[in-house]
Amino acid sequence: MIEKAFSTADDKMPKSIQALKRDLETIRTGRATPALVESIHVDAYGVSTPLNQMATISAPDPKLLVITPWDKSIVGNIAKAIQKSDLGLNPINDGAALRLVIPPPTEERRKELGKVVRKRVEDAKVAVRNIRRDVVEELRKLEKDKEISQDENRRAMDRLQKLTDSFIEQATQVGQAKEKEIMEV
Repeated sequence: MIEKAFSTADDKMPKSIQALKRDLETIRTGRATPALVESIHVDAYGVSTPLNQMATISAPDPKLLVITPWDKSIVGNIAKAIQKSDLGLNPINDGAALRLVIPPPTEERRKELGKVVRKRVEDAKVAVRNIRRDVVEELRKLEKDKEISQDENRRAMDRLQKLTDSFIEQATQVGQAKEKEIMEV
């Protein structure tokens, strides 16, 4: 019964860290990466579609992204969607593809991005703590229903706390790595 409660935590906590990593990939650091624009939604053919489902996105060098749509008629729609996004990028349209030059962020912008990273890391830590809370409630219910003893519950709580601490530490490390990447000139 205890293992069933832990299987929930073992399943959901790593997913919180993976979601944090995916989320942090979309933060611009001055280095070109397709993840910056993959999730931008483009209105084409009357439907809002993620960019990565209608174009090839490549990074031929660290400061340039090239977006080549599969249908050349939607290049203008993609350019508009990129301009509307909060990335602050201006695409260069050559008719068949878009080029995005990724300028290095200013010092002020880097500090703002650092705050955004810290907030998202804190959100991930809250998600991990919420998973812990759910497992704690499940363990207390098992003890109340006399399915496990007080000692078993206490040992399970200690084990759960160690697991939670390890995932919170992972979230902190992921955030610190991203902040370091952002602050590089």
